[in-house]
Amino acid sequence: MNLLNSFKFLAEGAADNVFTAAGFLYLGIGIIMLAMGLSSIAEGLVVSNAIKGMARNPEASKTLRSSMILGVSLCETVAIYGLVLAILLIFVAGPGTFQA
Repeated sequence: MNLLNSFKFLAEGAADNVFTAAGFLYLGIGIIMLAMGLSSIAEGLVVSNAIKGMARNPEASKTLRSSMILGVSLCETVAIYGLVLAILLIFVAGPGTFQA
């Protein structure tokens, strides 16, 4: 919650205007969504390179598959943490919390 409070403080202290504070909040949510999109691109690259490796060396398919699953899960954690943070920013520190 400390990170959420720092985002809220940044959005509240940015300007005296409520609309500007909410705009900065949604700008932060947009940046999080961009990170989630880049995470999905990284997952696609991991899977495509693993499949290329399996096509070149079929004997190493089990090793490549386990490494691919580990790599995809590490990429997916970025998207999951971003989704949780975006939901917290929308529903907990949404524009309704700022007062005019």
